[in-house]
Amino acid sequence: MDFNIIRIARTVINVKDLERSRAFYVDALGFIETERDDEHLYLRGLEEHTHHSLVLKKADTLGVHALGYKVEKDEQLEALEAFFKQQGLPTKWMPQGTQRALGRSLRVHDVSGMPLEFFAEMEGVERMLQRYDLYRGARIQRIDHVNCAVADVEKAYDFYRKSLGFRCSEYTANDDDRVWAAWLHRKQGVHDQAFMNGEGPHLHHIGFWLPDPLAIIHCCDVLASLGYGDCIERGPGRHGLSNAFFLYLRDPDGYRIELYNGDYLTSDPDFKPIRWDLDDPRRQTFWGHKAPESWFNETMPFLHIETGEVIPTAEPTLKKIKPEFVL
Repeated sequence: MDFNIIRIARTVINVKDLERSRAFYVDALGFIETERDDEHLYLRGLEEHTHHSLVLKKADTLGVHALGYKVEKDEQLEALEAFFKQQGLPTKWMPQGTQRALGRSLRVHDVSGMPLEFFAEMEGVERMLQRYDLYRGARIQRIDHVNCAVADVEKAYDFYRKSLGFRCSEYTANDDDRVWAAWLHRKQGVHDQAFMNGEGPHLHHIGFWLPDPLAIIHCCDVLASLGYGDCIERGPGRHGLSNAFFLYLRDPDGYRIELYNGDYLTSDPDFKPIRWDLDDPRRQTFWGHKAPESWFNETMPFLHIETGEVIPTAEPTLKKIKPEFVL
């Protein structure tokens, strides 16, 4: 393989009101505002040493422009372009200077239609990890993962593992041993990219790492005190899958954000993926309480890398079952 994908590194999403979004992400959740202009807000976590991990772009239409992955070296972008072109998948170069703080990048659509972005260089900034005087809200540390609904999980699972070099930490399978959901990683945690069975491609959520479970509890108190109690969709709780402590929120535009802490190391080459049965309710919430219907049924669209239009979706290939067993 002529390229080395390091980790999920940023996402770019449309929002309708930058001031409203800033109040939620910066004042309530505690993201660091690196920079802003009339059309963009660039945010990062306290641990991050690069310019941003989340870009909020002002627009009338909601949607996700790209899921950004960092690669080891800039010259590997040509290898990625050649690979995606061989697969007959769309590619588009974003020259250096066309995106704030980012070197040149390559945008593509994967086999599910999701828009991905690959880059090697981003402007550095001061790392705020030990600026404890700036810790507030959820004490966001860094971007951790994205989770996406796709029509054919097995197709996505095979493509990311066999062609892009991802490894699987955990997966859910049905009685026929068909893959229903999968957690795939490049860094040494549980996942950078997760796939769940559903109408897609759609973004389900963006996950951000927190310093400890108490940061989640504290965030709930802060959200409630600021009048954002209705933004809490699910949790706090512990996943069976990943073992992580979690809280799911909905931002003012409806994007789902997961606050996440406590998964485990996956670096050993002989680590074997953990299989979960589809009918085991502990997968989604280890403590047993169910997720709300909105968690299964409400997602956000992806946007085409050339036109910026919403990407058409397809129904899932595997048979639908009761919502409480979907993940």
